[in-house]
Amino acid sequence: MRDRLLRPPRGVPAAAAALALLCAGCAAEPDPDVYTIMNSSTDEPYHSWDDEVMKECGARAGVQVRQLSVPADQLVPKALRMASSHSLPDVLVLDGSDMPQFASAGGLVPLAELGMPPDDLSEGARSFGSYDGTYYGAARSVNSLGLFYNKDVLEEEGVAPPRTWDELRASAERLTEGDRYGLAISALSTADGVYQFLPWLWSNGGDERRLDSPESVEALEFVVSLVEDGSASRSAVNWTQADVNDQFIAGNAAMMINGPWQQPVLAEHPDLDWGVVEVPVPEEGDEPVAPIGGTTFTVPVNTEHPEREKTAGELVACLTEPQAQLEWSTKASNVPVNPQAAERYREEVPKLAAFADQVETARSRTEHVGTDWNVYSQAIGTALQAALTGEATPEQAMSRAQSQVRQELRSRQ
Repeated sequence: MRDRLLRPPRGVPAAAAALALLCAGCAAEPDPDVYTIMNSSTDEPYHSWDDEVMKECGARAGVQVRQLSVPADQLVPKALRMASSHSLPDVLVLDGSDMPQFASAGGLVPLAELGMPPDDLSEGARSFGSYDGTYYGAARSVNSLGLFYNKDVLEEEGVAPPRTWDELRASAERLTEGDRYGLAISALSTADGVYQFLPWLWSNGGDERRLDSPESVEALEFVVSLVEDGSASRSAVNWTQADVNDQFIAGNAAMMINGPWQQPVLAEHPDLDWGVVEVPVPEEGDEPVAPIGGTTFTVPVNTEHPEREKTAGELVACLTEPQAQLEWSTKASNVPVNPQAAERYREEVPKLAAFADQVETARSRTEHVGTDWNVYSQAIGTALQAALTGEATPEQAMSRAQSQVRQELRSRQ
């Protein structure tokens, strides 16, 4: 998922930010000593944190760095317009799921050409920053999903944090009492719900390319069973991941599936004692496979001034080096991708250590389907809603989803 829903910074109207971006491409010749980095870091304190580290990296590279921040939902359209006028920034920070469309068009420089091969990264981290086997985007920090649990409630009920589907089903049923559900999940038809369904799908051997396979159907059957036996609320079809967190904080759920980005909100409730484990797997010994989310630092191809690409690469290398990853992840409640930084993160942020483990086996949503991910995501979301509202059985819902994908991809040919 994206790091968070971003809003324009206080005191800077969205129109002014847009005008600033448009004017960034107005000059015929860029200032040779000023480099621009465009991102969606409009929230505070993130915008100010970025300004600080960008200035430091600029000083190391011997240039000035200007941060251009726009709301997350406007970044890709803005970048595409800038690309058409050859006025892209020197560094473009893209959500992992958006990066493939720029790479597929030949608009990004392979980072290995700039001295940044992904040799020390996990397979999931490499795939997150890659398109068609080539590494284009360096991540500073990433996120995934885990199972949060209320320590006091589980201890009172004598329940250990579940590790398998059977344990989760039994624990959720036992923890359901009165107005409290055992588990809270998001099952929206949009990105939040699809993101939360992927650990069940992938860990069970399912695949977005074969949505009607027995493994894929079984994953949806498992989610439906939690709702049908009353362990999870039917309102999950309307809940965002933020709503799920609210339910957990309010005591309406003993456990929830969610990401590390909820930590700042949870920290506002010191009386709530919580822990996190990896998302349960179908059988003991199975490898958990969850989605990896976040943003990547990319270097757009600069046809007008190719000599700037090298310095842009130096900025990316500085912003994503292990120490920078550790510092940012610790402040922003995300997880480093560098193995050494991740190990130190486990020691410094023990409450979120499970996410460092989860990320090791996580994978990118676009790894197998690239720029077609949105087609698959829409089909999965539709299947989720159909099965959880009783409009179709899980088998019917996934069969329809497979047909929906096939028809949409055929229409694009």
